[in-house]
Amino acid sequence: MKTIEIKAVSREHFGKKSTNSLRAEGNVPCVMYMEKNNLHFYAHENAFRGLVYTPEVYLVTLVVDGKNYNAVMKEIQWHPVTDRILHIDFMQVSEDKPVTIDIPLRITGESVGVKAGGKLRVKRRALKVKGLTKNLPDHLTIDITNIGIGQSVKIGDLNYENLEIIDNKRAMIVSVDVSRISLKEEEAAAPGAEAAAAEAPAEE
Repeated sequence: MKTIEIKAVSREHFGKKSTNSLRAEGNVPCVMYMEKNNLHFYAHENAFRGLVYTPEVYLVTLVVDGKNYNAVMKEIQWHPVTDRILHIDFMQVSEDKPVTIDIPLRITGESVGVKAGGKLRVKRRALKVKGLTKNLPDHLTIDITNIGIGQSVKIGDLNYENLEIIDNKRAMIVSVDVSRISLKEEEAAAPGAEAAAAEAPAEE
């Protein structure tokens, strides 16, 4: 998995006044959850652009007061009006302990059902998985080449080496449904087929 470095400063003062002052200067208050003591810090909002405004998922190297920490982003709080980042939660990770994280999905192949006039519907864009950081990929691939009309791919159909899928196994990821165009074509063809059957001579 790709990594990104973010330089930050630890927080010495807390409370609403201190938090508002940080945000007024364009900074984002953050916390990194650790096994023992959580680390509170901040960085300018521009430092998070490469992490937040992208569909990619990264392992984060947080450099706080010159000390490095490995982490993953867990949650972002947004301002309801301006959409500015209000707060970010991180989770410290280590090489020998599994981490739970959302990995983006990549759909590949051209479905036989789509070629036949079906409509591809994508229900999910990411999967929650658990694994060691060394085994976390940039994305999870799903090949839909053999998916026909009326068929689908569910989470329970998937299996990735060295990763445990946490999401509901019965949840659907992609499906190929009957399109309105192909349905109309079938309906239009139906009366003709019935008429032809009625005109055909009965077998003796």
